[in-house]
Amino acid sequence: MTTRTALHADCDRCFALCCVSPAFARSSEFAIDKPAGVPCPNLADHRCSIHDRLRAEGFSGCTAYDCFGAGQRLAQVTFGGRDWRTHHEVAAPIMAALPVLRALHELLWYLGDALAWPSSEPMTAALGSVIGQVEEAAAAPAGAILDVDVDGVRTLAAPLLREASRLARAGYAAEDLADHDLTGHDLRGTDLRGACLRGALLLGADLGDADLERADLLGADLRGADLRGARLAGALYLTQTQVGGADGDRRTSIPDDVDRPAHWGA
Repeated sequence: MTTRTALHADCDRCFALCCVSPAFARSSEFAIDKPAGVPCPNLADHRCSIHDRLRAEGFSGCTAYDCFGAGQRLAQVTFGGRDWRTHHEVAAPIMAALPVLRALHELLWYLGDALAWPSSEPMTAALGSVIGQVEEAAAAPAGAILDVDVDGVRTLAAPLLREASRLARAGYAAEDLADHDLTGHDLRGTDLRGACLRGALLLGADLGDADLERADLLGADLRGADLRGARLAGALYLTQTQVGGADGDRRTSIPDDVDRPAHWGA
């Protein structure tokens, strides 16, 4: 199985694919419009020339973006170390492949989460089977990666991720807040243990000192949320992108395999 480490971005082994492949729309998170496949004007020799001041320059979205390790896998494995600047023939296909492999690696992140929970023991075989199928899809060669049916793979994984969440949250009498619009809500100090916040909109919500032990956060939008003092170490399906788009501090607890964002306060 792909290791957890391999699902973390390693920019030194990539060719700045995330600075070229995605499209940006001018917003509070991106200071400019950028079409898909066009290098960001701040890109210089596979390095961001404003990396140390991205948020100050209006590119907070860049600091939250995470490829789940897809960038280095495409660069070094799928496309065999061929730099798109030198090998122009791979430029279009490698950029088009990034969202495909990123989606597969994101699924591997969630499935690996679920497999690690003791409560998922009855599902070990089923989770392992789907992980194997996602791994096989992610290992597709350069000529076939764009043919991967990402939606089909998601359909295989979705019921298992839901069931693993249900088992992990069993015993908590928590409200089902899946897909709720909680934008800007004051949830300071709220007991959200075992809550289902899957797909919830929590943009700008105040979750300071909230307890999110065993809360299902798959797909929850935490951009601009205040997580200062929040307890997230035991949250389900938490990603680097979610914490990267939020604000926290030294009191915010997060899982060991999620990196503390550089912009979080003391």
